Formats: sequence, structure tokens, C-alpha cells
Amino acid sequence: MSDYAPSPFPSVREQVALYEATDGAEGGTLEGRPVVILTSRGAATGKLRKTPLLRIEHAGAYVVVASYGGADVHPAWYRNLKADPEARVQDGPTVRHVRAREAEGDEKERLWAIADAIWPDFPTYRANAAPREIPILVLE
Repeated sequence: MSDYAPSPFPSVREQVALYEATDGAEGGTLEGRPVVILTSRGAATGKLRKTPLLRIEHAGAYVVVASYGGADVHPAWYRNLKADPEARVQDGPTVRHVRAREAEGDEKERLWAIADAIWPDFPTYRANAAPREIPILVLE
């Protein structure tokens, strides 16, 4: 007999499909926290890529953290936005076209405080990712 048990969590592709089909009514959370769907263009392929990310809003913009769970490399969506900062964010039924820019200095420190309050694992991710500095992007 196999020890394999299917994951109770949907794959990213399944979560995105569910989110889009229900305008975020289903597939709209990650461990109880709301998510948005980021659509960016693949840096190498040019194909549209969709990623569920924590919903962090600040001053009329979305804030996204390229933590990749504390891995020592940046997530693909970060590389995509650096190559082409034009993107789309779906927040429930609302879709916004945005432009990404990387936060730096004092702004980044202020955004870390906001992000840490929403996802308490971010400080651990920063420690695990070192020496990689985890980027924060503002989607305006």
C-alpha cells in the first residue's frame, strides 16, 4: 500500500482558476489571509504567468514581498516584474493594471513593518534567505 495522500491544498494553477472563476470567493486565502492574483509576463517566455500573493495594501497600492518562503533565490514572478514592470492584480472581482517598482531605504523598512504584521513568518524568511535580501515591490 502506498503512503501517498493527496495534498489538501490546491496547486497554484488550481487556486488561480478557482479564484478567477469565483471572483475570489473561493481560493482567495492562504492560511486564512487574503490573497490577490498577480499576472505578469514571463521574463524569458513572454507568456502570461499568474501567481497568488498575500494581499497587502498600503496608501492605495499593493505591496508584494518576494520572500519565496525564505529561499536563497528570488521567485520567478519577481524576475518577471523586473523585466517588465507592467502587470495586473485581481483583488476579488476588481482587476487593476499596475506598474511595479522596488521599495528601498526608509520606505522598505516601513513596508516591512506592515508586511510582518500580516505574515509573522517574514522575519524568519529574511533570516533563512540571508545573504539574499528579500525585495519588496509596490504595485501602483
